[in-house]
Amino acid sequence: MILRAFTDGASRGNPGEAGVGIIVMDERAAPVFTMHGFIGVCTNNVAEYTAMETLLARARTLECARLIIHSDSELMVRQLNGKYRVKDRVLKTHHARTLELLKTLPFPFELRHIPREENREADRLANLGIDEKIPLKV
Repeated sequence: MILRAFTDGASRGNPGEAGVGIIVMDERAAPVFTMHGFIGVCTNNVAEYTAMETLLARARTLECARLIIHSDSELMVRQLNGKYRVKDRVLKTHHARTLELLKTLPFPFELRHIPREENREADRLANLGIDEKIPLKV
């Protein structure tokens, strides 16, 4: 089975209060799981990476033939796919951690950049994480 994941990080103020939203769906677009949570104060880019790291930590337990990960963060996707360099020292840490998590996946994966309009549900969940102020649980 091929699973599709959607991740988003949101920060109000950049830096500001931040949250993440994650959705994983099966081939029929039925939810396998969703999660959201508050991650404190950080930049939008850190929130995007935190959402990805959270997904990957949870994804290792999924049973699938392939995972296609969607994000509206062009910067993060291009950095993880090796098309952009990572210059920011904080993002370098997140980038390295994310690459390590990707290596541990027991199935093939693909990272895709999508327009913000195609990521509305993950964005809604990320903002819900900020609104609810419930800490993210991995």
